[in-house]
Amino acid sequence: MANFYTDNEDLKFHLGHPLMKKIVALKERDFADAGKCDTAPRDFEDAMDNYDRVLDIVGEICGDVLAENAEGVDHEGPQVIAGRVKYAPGTQRNHDVLVQAGLYGMSLPREYDGLNFPIVPYVMAEELVSRGDAGFANIWGLQDCAETIHEFANEDQKRRFLPRAAKGDTYAMDLTEPDAGSDLQSVQLKASYDAETGKWYLNGVKRFITNGDAQISLVLARSEEGTHDGRGLSMFIYDRANGGMTVRRIENKLGIKGSPTCELVFKDAPAELVGERKLGLIKYVMSLMNGARLGVGAQSVGIAEAAYREGLKYAQERRQFGKAIIEFPAVYEMLTNMEAKLQGARSILYETSRFVDMYKAYTHISAERSLTKEEREEMKKYQRLADVYTPLLKLFASEYANQIAYDALQIHGGSGYMKDYPVERLVRDARITNIYEGTSQLQVVAAIRGVTTGQYAKHIREEYEKAEIRPEQDFVRDTLKGMTAVYEAAVAKVTAVGEPEYVDFQARRLVEMAGYVIIGYLLLLDSQRDERFCKSAEIFVKYGQAKVASHAAFINNFEYKDLGLYKK
Repeated sequence: MANFYTDNEDLKFHLGHPLMKKIVALKERDFADAGKCDTAPRDFEDAMDNYDRVLDIVGEICGDVLAENAEGVDHEGPQVIAGRVKYAPGTQRNHDVLVQAGLYGMSLPREYDGLNFPIVPYVMAEELVSRGDAGFANIWGLQDCAETIHEFANEDQKRRFLPRAAKGDTYAMDLTEPDAGSDLQSVQLKASYDAETGKWYLNGVKRFITNGDAQISLVLARSEEGTHDGRGLSMFIYDRANGGMTVRRIENKLGIKGSPTCELVFKDAPAELVGERKLGLIKYVMSLMNGARLGVGAQSVGIAEAAYREGLKYAQERRQFGKAIIEFPAVYEMLTNMEAKLQGARSILYETSRFVDMYKAYTHISAERSLTKEEREEMKKYQRLADVYTPLLKLFASEYANQIAYDALQIHGGSGYMKDYPVERLVRDARITNIYEGTSQLQVVAAIRGVTTGQYAKHIREEYEKAEIRPEQDFVRDTLKGMTAVYEAAVAKVTAVGEPEYVDFQARRLVEMAGYVIIGYLLLLDSQRDERFCKSAEIFVKYGQAKVASHAAFINNFEYKDLGLYKK
């Protein structure tokens, strides 16, 4: 198999974005550890070389091991034996190889045995793992939970739990319950404090828990008796070694079958409080979910990459009526649109990752020293951008993963519907991405704030629109300017009604309009650094222009009174 990192030049392109120089300097505290630690880089070039070498290893393992095991894992899946999960043999091999290669705990500081990588190369590794096996990405990627412990746990908890991530201990986030899916305020799993032992104990049931039998879990539980909303919930660390939790069953899923999705029963399971009581949902889960949504964005792009390649390969090899089917306009149009969507999804994935990197770096620095006024302002700027870009990324990347996988299967024709080709698995794996960690509809609820507050429009106007563009591509920017004007006019029309219900009804159209403009600009800006992206930029902008016009036409021809037509 190919090395999934070196066979995709788009990854090195995004790793080399100009903002990475500042991100790396902040992450490495201006390379203060150089000479004190063998793994600490001396300068920016040394750090980038390190990221490149590690991603090369990840790419090789993903191509030679994960992708090779994917079909077997999909067929066998995990099992529950005596209340514990046993991975499929291929899944266990994937895990063991990545542990041996030291590829867990990538984003954690070196003091906790991590690699101290920024979010960008870590997310890149997650994309590679997802291309190899999207189900296994849910196991490997849940090391994100360690970042939440790093951010909010006390020093003793960090010292005890974080080095275990680097050693390959698995993680889970136990949030949802039979009666509390997206509505996490309804969580009822009880956390009781025993004053005599000074310990917390968990009792209740969790459902749809990805990798639920992990060694370390972050559990959302109701710590305040008599409460019924999010203010009564706290976050806890549960260590499987302490007992008290069993796996009742593994869900039989459509896709990502190698990832055990579990129903868990807690009976007097000892646990440790993370941070402060009552902030479990309000503060800690919000941070955890944003990280998870970034992870699903990477997973979506990884699936899309795999599906696009399967479709392209089949179209080049399959001959009908005396020629390869890629020569038929209907097929090559599908493939060019697939490529443009894939590159657009990847661009917003790494744009969002850079925003997260910037504000996270400043957040951790602020725990060590006081930030300057300029640093505080920059931290707030990037945190605001990360907050509104994360749901936009998750929405577009997951929807495009489904569309690209669907089109790849269509290119295969009847063969794609058979188990003989991996594309049918990719279609099944893609389907969950716009459901879990917040459905596409919930991403719209989160993203609409970027529309109504003007954050998207402000960033488009002040950053993207003013960027230096080659004269021969001015027509693309002019198209994007026109799309922006149409978007702003639609926002003004909807908000002028003054009815929140009407904004909610039109929210998806408005959010998608913003996304088409933003992704179009990102591809245009990418093409300034590498002409390979010129084609995708033009194709996506034409596609986005039609979508924006369609949404605007619906909004312009729709009155608030018409809303009654859509109600029961």
